[in-house]
Amino acid sequence: MKTRVIFVGIGGATCSGKTTLAKHLRRILPNSVIVHQDDFAPPQELIPIHPVYGVQDWDRAEGAIDWPRMVRSLDEVKRTGEIPPEHISHDHLNEQKDVPIEDAVYQKWRSHFEQVDQQHREHGEEIKWVMVDGFLLYWHPEVVDKLDVRVFLRVPEKVLKQRRHERHGYHTAVQSDPEGSLWRDPPHYWEQIVWPAYVEAHAGIVEDGDVEHGKSNGRVPGLVLLDGLELSMSDMVDRVCGVVDDASGHGGDSA
Repeated sequence: MKTRVIFVGIGGATCSGKTTLAKHLRRILPNSVIVHQDDFAPPQELIPIHPVYGVQDWDRAEGAIDWPRMVRSLDEVKRTGEIPPEHISHDHLNEQKDVPIEDAVYQKWRSHFEQVDQQHREHGEEIKWVMVDGFLLYWHPEVVDKLDVRVFLRVPEKVLKQRRHERHGYHTAVQSDPEGSLWRDPPHYWEQIVWPAYVEAHAGIVEDGDVEHGKSNGRVPGLVLLDGLELSMSDMVDRVCGVVDDASGHGGDSA
């Protein structure tokens, strides 16, 4: 049986809903897993210090992710369709807000992709779906090139800021403890670190550098922009499933 691995990129700012969307897709797609970009952040001890504000900068693209390690891991997952057993994720430790979708949407696409899976198996091919979610997913060209589907969630800055402030922190890697430690934002971290780094990392992929309203400028080919306040989670799942269906080479009988 030939194995075909399809990478579905789900990018967006912190608190944009990207991980929630990725988890809904995992429930729908047979043989699917999620790779969280957050798990490729360097250990806390190696996070650079911001030169102006004197605090650790978890958000500027150059230092926020161990890019060589992420590229190597994606290559391995693409080859095998499996997350390496030595890979450690902290996502299960982070606070997760439940955002349900309509059962009709779930049932429609779950049934459809089960049929797609069966049809491919009958032709000697097993499809494995890998959702790759991340807040810097479209910054590094080698990562972008590996993605078969490219989705980008956008939410207004003031909404993201409020959501971030309502969170109790993020679990991060540390060299001395495999369970990591809890990071809490220092005062003014959003205005000084998080949002400026997000704008810097994404201004180049949208028209006029407008990360909230600009259309894709084509630098990330096939980028699907989803406005998170204009669409319900059910709507987003429905739309992305249609795009994912096209990527399978099947075409969307249920879309």
